[in-house]
Amino acid sequence: MTELAALLRARMESQGPLTVAQYMAEALGHPQWGYYMQRDPLGRDGDFITAPEISQVFGELLGLWCLEYWRRMGSPDPFLLVEAGPGRGTLMADALRAVSSLDPAFPAAARVHLVETSPALRGLQEKALGDYQVTWVESLEGIGDEAPMLLLANEFLDALPLRQFQRAEDGWRERLVGLDSEKGGETDGFCFLLAEEAAPLPDALNSFEMKQAPTGAIIETCPEALAFVGELSARLGRDGGAALMVDYGHTRSAVGDTLQAVRGHRPCSVLEAPGAADITAHVDFAAVAAVARDSGAHVHGPRTQGAFLRDLGIEARSARLAEAVPEEQRRLLESGCQRLISQDEMGALFKVVALTGASQPAPAGF
Repeated sequence: MTELAALLRARMESQGPLTVAQYMAEALGHPQWGYYMQRDPLGRDGDFITAPEISQVFGELLGLWCLEYWRRMGSPDPFLLVEAGPGRGTLMADALRAVSSLDPAFPAAARVHLVETSPALRGLQEKALGDYQVTWVESLEGIGDEAPMLLLANEFLDALPLRQFQRAEDGWRERLVGLDSEKGGETDGFCFLLAEEAAPLPDALNSFEMKQAPTGAIIETCPEALAFVGELSARLGRDGGAALMVDYGHTRSAVGDTLQAVRGHRPCSVLEAPGAADITAHVDFAAVAAVARDSGAHVHGPRTQGAFLRDLGIEARSARLAEAVPEEQRRLLESGCQRLISQDEMGALFKVVALTGASQPAPAGF
């Protein structure tokens, strides 16, 4: 049993069950025992790998995407260059390296901000970006400057705490995490259960399709993700700029349980070893788009990651790099490119959506 599992058991014994969102927030972000607070989760020695760690070309292309849009905005100086959920700092380092060689005015004008809550990951980001002046914040509210913003977010929204509701005979009830004395083993006695009383659905879930869902059906909403998108969209509408968000998810709101966990690159129970496993859920891009529009932004996409990266030239860029490196690196570049764009790997499951100020032009790739 992990330290966090013991803490959560004691809390549930004294205070009762947690919502799925509360459980997820503690499992990932508890100040001492949360998954992201105490480790580097990325790479072969971690639990999962993200696109910037698969190929340097991913970060380079996103950097060039930012450069192109910055120029279309008239090359403002200063402007805010922001990444939400920056991992090891690999994406931002690759982006700045690629852009700096083409237009030194871009990094000179950029005020780089990283939205990060993990002390462990902030240390890795500092090493990766040691040649640049970086400001760390815990939320968009920490970025006080009123200036045009270019924001990148790769696999950020999927890790924000999720609420789930399940259809019972008498209506919808919120799904909770509680204790079952008869269960142990890999879930440490944690189990899913339902709130004692039915409750009205949040407005974001109150669609015709949701209302017609059968008994036992599960639906999801992510208030933190929608709040983040709403705040971001309001800033883009007010100050100008663009945001590019890449994540796995679905383009239409739908019924279904997408909550999942991974440990050591293998799927595991969401209730297994809280604090030691990554927990995520698919992003509802339809809900994201609706909030963005309501908050003053223009929505472009979503498109599949494969189509988007092909339009930005990932195959040509990877092939050019492969010409000048040893055989082993060449194979890594080629396999990395295919992993990012193939329909059978990340190319179709991952989606890309861009947000801009309502009066601004469509960015590259859209």
